[in-house]
Amino acid sequence: MASSDPQAHEGGEVKGPATYMVEAVVAAIIMLMGAVVIYGSNELGAGWTSDGPGSGYFPFYIGLIMTISGAGIFYQSLFSKKGKNTKVFVDGEQIKRVLSVLVPAGAYVFAVEFIGLYIASFFYIILFMVFLGKFSWIKSVIAAFCVNALFFMMFEVWFKVPLFKGQFDLLSFLGY
Repeated sequence: MASSDPQAHEGGEVKGPATYMVEAVVAAIIMLMGAVVIYGSNELGAGWTSDGPGSGYFPFYIGLIMTISGAGIFYQSLFSKKGKNTKVFVDGEQIKRVLSVLVPAGAYVFAVEFIGLYIASFFYIILFMVFLGKFSWIKSVIAAFCVNALFFMMFEVWFKVPLFKGQFDLLSFLGY
């Protein structure tokens, strides 16, 4: 039986978290972040001093806005008059596509800490182009080399802004 629901596959209904639940969780995280900002602002001094606003004055109100907004979204997602949005937020195929970008990006950020920005970027570009872009290895290596050479020249040579090279500073032999 074919379903008129665009989220239904031929094999049956799509399974996954309901949209209202995801909205409620994100709203709770926003409220928590706002509460942390409020707490930190009070530690800095969120009041008015003889010189004007304290260093935590403006962050306090940003945290307050975040907390109130998060509470509103939380309430709306769970207790809306229109009813809860029970559509599936993301199905298995969609989450695989998101994770195929998110996991390598997370690994890249982790790798930068150890092998530096240039080397991590070199491998990240190659692997991203080969596995997600379906480019050949040779094109990927050439592109990764060119991008990193351009960034090296632009930041290290022209602007004289050293970028993080990690635990293994392989570019130190060049004097950078």
